[in-house]
Amino acid sequence: MSDSTASTRERYLDVLRAVALIRVVAYHTFNFGWFSILFPSMGVMFALAGSLMASSLDRSPGTYVVRNRIRRLLPSLWVFGLVVVPVMLWHGWPTTGGERPFRPFELVYWVFPIFDPPGSDWGADATGPLWYVRAYLWFVLLSPLALWFFRRWPVPTILAPIVLVGGYASGALRLDSLGTAAPAVIDFGTYGACWVLGFAHRAGMIRRLPLAGALGLAAGTMLLGGAWTLVHPDPEAGYDLNDIPLGQALWCLGAVLILLRFAPTMDWLDRTPVLGRLVTVINARALTIYLWHNVAINLIVPINDRLGLYTTAEQFAMVWLPIAAAVLLFGWVEDLAARRRPQLLPGGPRRRRPVRAAEARRLPETVPSLHSVVLPEPGRLRREAEDEHGPAVGPRGGGEGSLV
Repeated sequence: MSDSTASTRERYLDVLRAVALIRVVAYHTFNFGWFSILFPSMGVMFALAGSLMASSLDRSPGTYVVRNRIRRLLPSLWVFGLVVVPVMLWHGWPTTGGERPFRPFELVYWVFPIFDPPGSDWGADATGPLWYVRAYLWFVLLSPLALWFFRRWPVPTILAPIVLVGGYASGALRLDSLGTAAPAVIDFGTYGACWVLGFAHRAGMIRRLPLAGALGLAAGTMLLGGAWTLVHPDPEAGYDLNDIPLGQALWCLGAVLILLRFAPTMDWLDRTPVLGRLVTVINARALTIYLWHNVAINLIVPINDRLGLYTTAEQFAMVWLPIAAAVLLFGWVEDLAARRRPQLLPGGPRRRRPVRAAEARRLPETVPSLHSVVLPEPGRLRREAEDEHGPAVGPRGGGEGSLV
């Protein structure tokens, strides 16, 4: 596969990530449970993150990759917490009563979210999405070991999380008794197969599957997930897959298999500058958008009421205004975390630094022969740059947002 073809196929992953994030925002704006069936965003995002994690582990030692991923994840969470936690305390966060009493020692999870960062009952909408950050951290920490197992026993490693969540759904495993760790273990079982399927994608195993076989396997998996969901709807949420772990796990696994089996080239995307730039910005600011989107939704509701904006299109369009403000105010933190030059909006044209007159005078008068130049191993410089900074973010992208 040529470098240009590989790059455009990485752009396909960028498009999937952008669609997944837009669907997440739409789901929390309207709370339509069927959105989880239409496009399983969380499974897609975990699979893409798993694919990128496997790529990094192929190039660099596990400890380095884990540190690098954590470094890119946490600063945006810290900035979010520096805003949200004081506001919740100011509004009133009682130490007794309610579903989420204030326990000072739990604030450590805002620093290192091995478990869910706490929030007050009043701030539940703002802190609710943070389960993804915690789940992502778990997968990052476990990835070196998981990849070791996957390379030796790929199919059992993919199925192991399904067995875990299946045992929980059937009542054979009482994961709820794990207390604070229960949500983390359940989410690991729900989305672990998608994360490991990302390993298979990066290894080229999905692409080598016969199309008919991949479609049949995916259809069977989704049929099982759909059947379980129909028979075991959530008492409150109904058929919303986000509240049915086994249904979600199976449906996501099948859908992700289909989406990753197709790897279309995306040359057309960057020939449409506005659309290509939008995909680039969403990917480079994925974590910022995810962290702040629920806050944005709650901020825009009273404004919509005051302006009389009640249609679905009006509400969805308006919610992107505070999201855009959050991207401008806080998105640069993702650049610093990834050791990139901070930008308000990534993906713009790259500027060439002009050569000053003093520098020009120091340039050699003769150009060395090509035979005297030692060229690096093809691709080595790019690999070294990616290990340090992550894949480049730009109009021709394949850019990795720090959400994944």
